This record gives sequence, structure tokens and C-alpha cells, in this order.
Amino acid sequence: MHALLSVFAPIWTLTAIGYATGRSGLLGRQAEAALGRFVFHVAMPAALFTMVSGARLDSFANPSMVAFAAGTALVCGLGFLTAGRLFGRGTADRAISSMTSGYVNSANLGIPVAVQVLGDASFVAQIILFQVLLVSPVILTLLDSGTGTGTGTGAAESGTGAGARPGRAVVLRRMLTMPVRNPIIMASLLGVAASALGLRLPHALAHSCDLLGAAAVPTALITLGLSLNARPDEGGSTAPARSSVLAKGPEHPARADRPTRTKRAERAEVALAVALKTLAQPLIAFAVGGPLLRLPEHQLLAVVLCSALPAAQNAFIYSQQYGLDTRPARNAVVASTVVSMATLSLATWALGAAPS
Repeated sequence: MHALLSVFAPIWTLTAIGYATGRSGLLGRQAEAALGRFVFHVAMPAALFTMVSGARLDSFANPSMVAFAAGTALVCGLGFLTAGRLFGRGTADRAISSMTSGYVNSANLGIPVAVQVLGDASFVAQIILFQVLLVSPVILTLLDSGTGTGTGTGAAESGTGAGARPGRAVVLRRMLTMPVRNPIIMASLLGVAASALGLRLPHALAHSCDLLGAAAVPTALITLGLSLNARPDEGGSTAPARSSVLAKGPEHPARADRPTRTKRAERAEVALAVALKTLAQPLIAFAVGGPLLRLPEHQLLAVVLCSALPAAQNAFIYSQQYGLDTRPARNAVVASTVVSMATLSLATWALGAAPS
């Protein structure tokens, strides 16, 4: 448990620094929006390109990844469905719910946890590739579709649907051009191309990407801490939708018309996402990896342990940059990080390994 506490310490420290900075007003009222844009458009793409371009793309084709992917797909699907059926969320908000339910914090938590418990972080590297190359594009496509980004038609499926639904040609064009408009997907695709072709950036450029990429996680955590000070606006977001360059000006008329959500409904939505993330996902991974695939004990531990990781702060950054209600994502990230300390310890104890 002490080893896990030391792993979680930087997350709580940076989030607390962000909270304290927000309380002091040191960076001004626009700090959360500006730092969020920096993470989404600059630091995170640099980190993803560096990681993907230097990775072997065939590394995640193995039974362990099948078990992990099964848990991710089922839980993300449940998160998407329940957010719509139980809480009346639109497509974009359901995409964020699916992300908080099944998208694990693989980088800044997964790697140190794997090193502490497994003695090796190679499986986490495969998970990062899987999430970046397969899960993220699906989430971002749903976000793009649900908010009407780049079409000028409004949030077609956000909230009650006051905006007009775009035609099929518009939707198709938006999907085809999204890699060009979305820095996360573009950086990932460029990384895939560089890896497939065996290309490497000159040292100066590679070092610049490394420096930018290293800023992504700490800045995201600072932004998360800043958001804990924010007061909800009339549309239910912790930051105005217009603060995002992906959420264009007044193209969110539906959001202003959303019915007021009760505190009980908000807490229930977060609680369900946390339960799916920290309990359902590792249990499904265990069921697939154990009885079905009969993975060796060490591989099964790796699959379950990584599946029990908390929700990634990327969910908060994505919801912020698409002008959505950031409170569910923010609260789910924080709550799942707290709960996962217990579930990670339980998984480690139950499957027969002890943290070093």
C-alpha cells in the first residue's frame, strides 16, 4: 500500500497545486481554458507523436490485450448506453461518460503502478497504443458528431436537440476531415506513418517534441485542479463553452435549454461511472483473461491491474475543449483515482503479488 501511495502522490500534489493556484487567482480567470487548449492542441499531440512513432504497432496483438480490450469495449459501451438511458445525455456527453467508464490512466499512473507491482511496464505501453490508436478516435468521432464541431450547424445532438441535425453529406465530410481538424488524431496518424516507414525526427526536433510532451500530464493535472474552483455557469459547465476553440461561439444553443440537473442525478452519474471503471472493468477483464483465455498468472495480474486503473484526466480535457459540462468528467476522474487505490491493492492481493 505504501508503494501505491507513493505512485499516487504526484497526482494529488499537482492537482492540489492547481486548486491552490485557482483559489489565489494567480493566473487569472482564463487560466483553465488557456491551459486546457495548450494540453489539447500542443503538449498532448507532441507526446502522442513521440510515443507512437517510436513504438512497434504489432505489439498489442496478443491474448492479454484481447482480455483488456474486451473489458474496455464492454464498459465503454455500458457507460455510453447508461448515460443516455438513465441520465438523458446527448451523444457528446455520452462519449465522455464512456471515456470516464473505460479509458484508463495508463501513462502517469499505469507505468509506475506496473513497475511497482509487475516489475515491468511493457504491457502498459501496449495499452497506451491501444487507447491512442483505437479508443480515442472513436471517442473523438462521437464528440465531433455530437457537438457539430466545424459545421456551423450547432450542437445537433447535445442536450435537447435544439440545433438542427446535419445532413448525411455534412456528417460524412466532417468525419473524413476530422483527422485534419483534430490535433490528437492527426498526431497519432503521423506517428503511425513514421513508425511504419521507420522515420525518425532530427535530434533537435525530437528533443523539442519530448519537452512539449513532458508538459502534457502535469499541465492537465494543474488544469484539473483549477477546475475544482470553478462555479457552474448557466449551461452547467465549469467553464464557458466559448473558451474552447473546438466549441465555436454560439453554436451550442441546445445547452442553454437543458433542464437543470439535480445534485442527486449528478452524484448518481458519477458513482455509476466510477463503479464501471474501478469494479466492472477489472472484473470483466478477469473473466475473459482467466476462465476464457486461461492466461498465465502474471499476465492475468497485469490485465486486471491495468483494467483497475482510474479514469484518465484526458476525459476532463476533452469535455472542456468540446465545450461540454465538465463536472461529471472532473468528478469521475477525481473519485475513481481515490477508489482505485483500494481496488488496485485488492487486485494485487487477490492475484498473488505484493508491491515491492
